[in-house]
Amino acid sequence: MPHLTRATRGTASTEVRIGFGVPGFAHPLVAPVEWSELTRPGTPLKWVVLNVANGPGERPDPHCLEAAGRLRNAGVRVLGHLDTTYGARAFGELISDAHRYLDWYQVDGFSLDRCPTERTALPEVRRTVATLRALVGDAHIVLGHGTHPYPGYAETGDQLVTFAGPWSDYRWSQVAEWTADYPAERFCHFVHGMPRGHLEEALRIARWQGASTIYFTDRVDGSGVDGGGSGDPWESLPGYWDEIVSRIGTGVSE
Repeated sequence: MPHLTRATRGTASTEVRIGFGVPGFAHPLVAPVEWSELTRPGTPLKWVVLNVANGPGERPDPHCLEAAGRLRNAGVRVLGHLDTTYGARAFGELISDAHRYLDWYQVDGFSLDRCPTERTALPEVRRTVATLRALVGDAHIVLGHGTHPYPGYAETGDQLVTFAGPWSDYRWSQVAEWTADYPAERFCHFVHGMPRGHLEEALRIARWQGASTIYFTDRVDGSGVDGGGSGDPWESLPGYWDEIVSRIGTGVSE
């Protein structure tokens, strides 16, 4: 199998209970079905990122406030989207965006998109996360690396996105050895361009690699030359949403 990892990881992986983390749908007016589906009873949903305009936007949006309120009423965490630009974004700008998310949408935490991975950037990420935790009691912080970062980041965020990319890469991916020191609840995998026929294989990879939070979609990334699509692959539901919800909604693992 291409996704083999250490035997110690594989032994425990069959007990991993999978749930969804949603990287961020399109605006509720553009994707009303998507936002409505998130409150369907029985959907194993852990959190949803609210991304108004690559951040909180310039002014409060009543449609986003309503969508966030429905999720919170259903017991789902809503996270504000903060783009760190791989460490290039100024600390003050990030905290200013965080304040707007709190004032306008009462978010439960934050997703730090394009989070740096290097050891040298860790102190600044720690500073940012510590400030965010001071703003929100019991804040949930997701570090959106998209790949395996320096291990020290695992002591900073509540969850780390250690894979974000196409199915063509995911099916051959390898897990970093150090992740075996942490529970599966600490790791997230986001996979786009994944055909329906490979759904069970993808779930098996997530379990064997020790990631309990996932978002799989058949939508493709249209931002590149060969993307074959248009826009962000996470902005709409996968065509097999009903099927994947039924597969993991009961929390039954292999």
